[in-house]
Amino acid sequence: MARQADGATVITYGGTKILCTAVSGRKMKEGQSFFPLVVNYQEKFYAGGKIPGSFFRRERGSTERETLICRLIDRPLRPLFPKGYMFETQIMPTVISVDLENDPDTLALVGCSAALEISDIPFDGPIASVRVARVEGQLIANPNFEQREASDLDLTVAGSREAIIMVEGEADFLSEDEILEAIFFGHEAMQPLIEVQSELRKIAGKEKREFLVPEPDQALADKVATLAEARLLEAVKIRSKQERYAAVGVIKEEIVAELVDEEANNKEEISETLSALQKRVVRQMIIRDQIRIDGRDFNTVRPINCEVGLLPRAHGSALFTRGETQALVAVALGTSKDEQRMDNVQSMDFKKFMLHYNFPPFCVGETSMRLFPGRREIGHGMLAERSVSKVLPVHDDFPYTIRVVSETLESNGSSSMASVCGATLALMDAGVPVTKAVAGIAMGLIKEGDDVAVLSDILGDEDHLGDMDFKVTGAAEGVTALQMDIKIGGVDKAIMKQALEQAREGRIHILGKMAEAISVPREELSPYAPRITTIQVKQDQVRTVIGSGGKNVRGIIEATGCSIDIEDDGRINIASADGDACKMAIKMIRDLTQEAEKGKLYMGTVRKIMEFGAFVEIFPGTDGLVHISELDKERVRNVTDILKEGDQVLVKCLDIDRQGKIKLSRKEALGQTLPEVG
Repeated sequence: MARQADGATVITYGGTKILCTAVSGRKMKEGQSFFPLVVNYQEKFYAGGKIPGSFFRRERGSTERETLICRLIDRPLRPLFPKGYMFETQIMPTVISVDLENDPDTLALVGCSAALEISDIPFDGPIASVRVARVEGQLIANPNFEQREASDLDLTVAGSREAIIMVEGEADFLSEDEILEAIFFGHEAMQPLIEVQSELRKIAGKEKREFLVPEPDQALADKVATLAEARLLEAVKIRSKQERYAAVGVIKEEIVAELVDEEANNKEEISETLSALQKRVVRQMIIRDQIRIDGRDFNTVRPINCEVGLLPRAHGSALFTRGETQALVAVALGTSKDEQRMDNVQSMDFKKFMLHYNFPPFCVGETSMRLFPGRREIGHGMLAERSVSKVLPVHDDFPYTIRVVSETLESNGSSSMASVCGATLALMDAGVPVTKAVAGIAMGLIKEGDDVAVLSDILGDEDHLGDMDFKVTGAAEGVTALQMDIKIGGVDKAIMKQALEQAREGRIHILGKMAEAISVPREELSPYAPRITTIQVKQDQVRTVIGSGGKNVRGIIEATGCSIDIEDDGRINIASADGDACKMAIKMIRDLTQEAEKGKLYMGTVRKIMEFGAFVEIFPGTDGLVHISELDKERVRNVTDILKEGDQVLVKCLDIDRQGKIKLSRKEALGQTLPEVG
């Protein structure tokens, strides 16, 4: 299959099959300065025997799920291509069969690694990936959907034979030691998948195409170091990001101008040499001098400021500032009609909680014409969403659709973690009864030989120049989500344990600062938020409430202006910002669903005259028969002598038979009035 691709594999697990292809260009574009790797993961609807629900009945652009899986595959693969390899490369995992028991995402990563391994594309693999769950305290590798549903952990681990490269997942307040155990359990479980790829390469692998990593010009490097090292060391200690960038920029411009050789066209080489020198200077400063860029020690979190209730018409809002990173977070509450439809090859569901992360160009002092969220923004939003979802109330207790939006106003590292903190504050400000406060922190690593520095609350430069980006979120009781990308091999268990422990200390500190702004959810919702009242009717009354063709429920909506959502189990959610309208809707539903009681009086309306009696509607949708013998104390020859259609008549319920038919009497109600019987 796909024989003209540079590498192609089909990976099968149960009834799930994924075709993974890899193709890399033979010519590098002129002026190319980055590695143009693109991963396009797609789930074909036919794989699950489904037809797409779009207008044209074709698969549309990447869904949110597909975008997240693209990132899941891209992140561990990208560091394994040679330094300086800048040929256009495209990896396309396509789900062609799915068994609805096993998630294709981790399988796709294994298949892509195998496709690269047997191709002629330079690649330092193989790697593999497994999902780890924990059910009743027992760790499980590659669980099915049923096991995942019962699990308190959903962790994806990717790695090579020697090292863990990537970790991503969510947990129900697990401890740091439990998380660490799961990570290394996953690393051990993936080893057979790595071994089988090596065997496959021996059988079907192509000879790798020649790619020589450009050797740095040592003479140029020495000259650049002589001219710039001391100046860069002073510049990188400037605490303000903008001032630091400006100072470093001036140094680079002056050095390039002094050393550039127009004939040799070495401007780009000088710039790269300067960047490499800057990286070395910063790393040595941290390792040797124990000084970070902004002067902090390794454990200190930047100054934090929290505000809530800034936006009067949003249902909740918060401004979270940590150093030079700032997030404005807003909450909007809606009804079931605002739920997001999630249709994919495995299922069709409705999403009741959404957290959207935005990263406008001004937050880093740049301009851009990109108006829509990219893969990075979708990924950061999902990490924050997973983090906060663990503390949301059960939907039956709080039947709102919740949308949280985080606007990154300023960024110098850890903006996704600022979104987690801001989201918790905004939800509390909105009166959403979250069970706990959640905070997040990003950890970094600088490793030079045996010297190690684990950094808390990293800056953007520390992320860029460091060896690890490890984001951890959670409450005081434990971890709710984590995401780790490691750029080097050989990060052992002791380093990860230290990073997790440092993250816990930082998280507790941040939670304390957040509690100074708001510590518990507000007791009342915003006056601009819809009020949702839930009432319960019997299942067999749902049809009555809806009415023929939806007539009854439409009438209630038109009369009250409320939004009404009816569940199959008889639960009815009534939403309106107007409390009186909500009460009116409840009364109308109660009128539709009330049941007749034996011996009780009712004021009814004559709906139909028959020779043997009259059918009287005692409340909407419910009528009973007044037999001709029950019309009057005297003998009645014709029903029409007493009643005609449309008459209002007081009747008494005599009996309700097994079929639910109601026997009424006008005769027994004569001389009585409704107020007398309450």
